[in-house]
Amino acid sequence: MKLGAIAYASAAILLIGTAQLVGQQSQTAVEQPSVPVQQAAVSAPSTSAAAPKPPQAAHPASAQAQKHKLGPFEITINWRTRAEGWNWFEAPTGNSDYPLWHSLLRIGIGQTREKLDWFAEMEQPSILGLPNDAVVAGPAGQLGLGGSYYVANNNESNNASVFLKQAFVDFKHLGPARVKLGRFEYFDGMEVKPKDPVLAAVVQSRIAHRLISNFGFTAVQRTFDGGQFSLNSGKNNFTFFSARPTAGILQTDGMPELDIEVYYGAFTRSINTPHGEAQLRVFGLGYVDDRNTILKTDNRPVPVRTADLGKVQLATYGANYAQVISTTNAGKFDFLVWGVYQGGSWGALSQRASAFVGELGWQPSVKHLKPWLSAGFSYGSGDGNPNDSTHGTFFQVLTTPRQYARFPFYNMMNNVDFYATLNLKPTSKLALRSEGHALRLANSADFWYLGGGAFQPKTFGYTGRPSNDFSGLANVWDLSADYQITRSFSTTLYYGHAWGKTVIAKIYPKDPNGQFAYLETNLHF
Repeated sequence: MKLGAIAYASAAILLIGTAQLVGQQSQTAVEQPSVPVQQAAVSAPSTSAAAPKPPQAAHPASAQAQKHKLGPFEITINWRTRAEGWNWFEAPTGNSDYPLWHSLLRIGIGQTREKLDWFAEMEQPSILGLPNDAVVAGPAGQLGLGGSYYVANNNESNNASVFLKQAFVDFKHLGPARVKLGRFEYFDGMEVKPKDPVLAAVVQSRIAHRLISNFGFTAVQRTFDGGQFSLNSGKNNFTFFSARPTAGILQTDGMPELDIEVYYGAFTRSINTPHGEAQLRVFGLGYVDDRNTILKTDNRPVPVRTADLGKVQLATYGANYAQVISTTNAGKFDFLVWGVYQGGSWGALSQRASAFVGELGWQPSVKHLKPWLSAGFSYGSGDGNPNDSTHGTFFQVLTTPRQYARFPFYNMMNNVDFYATLNLKPTSKLALRSEGHALRLANSADFWYLGGGAFQPKTFGYTGRPSNDFSGLANVWDLSADYQITRSFSTTLYYGHAWGKTVIAKIYPKDPNGQFAYLETNLHF
């Protein structure tokens, strides 16, 4: 990564961070109670949601959604800034090494009343300093998110917008049920927050967001227009969600609604065992993409894909189970399994795909550093024959891939990932996390896929690069540090390095290795 890019990014973020710190010191902090998980999206900050953290590293309630009274109204203001340094895999042409900067300001107003809550929020995203030479022809394509942001915003280097982020009414106390209607964020897997903080961290960081999410890491994010019905019956929760996603993610205009429908239902049960708490979820997800004029991303020849104007209509059925086991002397153990089967139609093809995740974790009884180690396996099926009548690539719907791919050059589609993580908590304010990944394609006849789902009316939402009949993708190592400077102001530093294997080397022969770093600040007042 060029020294000039690092210096530029560091200077920008330090200037913004200093201004934020000075500004927040003049604010009066207000204590707020914690809120249910899905309702936390009402006024939670637009943090990256990228680094799964142990419970000790979770942001305190005061840092999540501080509310200030203005007469009968509650006001929330959250501001995230990030300076990124990209050193994408290097093609023979184009710029793979560049900085960029973006800001995300969210201002909300609402009321919490006896029978209903309401909330409205405006968003002002800015993306500055995008390179105009980070997009090249052929399979090399967009050289990192800088190129993707540039293309998504009409080839402009500096972009800004203002739009309505959220506006909803939440009807409470309808017996054991509640109904939310309007524009709001939704995250699959977060229907019920476990009481055990370790299990809550596992669910939030390793299960949630895999299929439906706001893609919180990006500069603009996504929201949904629709409704949510929730019913609690003892230890059981039934949730139904139906909506259409908004534009955004990479383009700064997040106001329009996309011609896509999502239907989701989940049954979640909290389970008490002799050694700890557990949670079971069984769910179904319907996805209908009515945009029949866009080119689908799959491994068929381009003329065949161009002629296929059929809809994408998918049904995903799945379940997950997570449990924490507490011991007297050995600390706490946790494990999870998550799996789905996918059917339906992929245009003219039949959809037959699957995905699976298994993970084990251990928190030894060590007071200093409070280590949390985990290891896991992730699999998303790929398509083995581009010329038959079946599409076998797992489709990740409307996800947040960066939750599970912190150097975001891959997702779960046609992917096999053996990984290990280490969390440390040196002080009450500092949390460290490091991950290692061994990545390969699930099927060498399929593409190397990137992306997190639809974000524009005429863009499919996922991109694919040819494998050239190889399966070795990359090895990845990264390190992040989250520091809570004050109750209202936090910062995150991240660095990731990828050692590209044959799939990447065939597309980027000049340098198959890549790096990604950023410095982020979050201010909540």
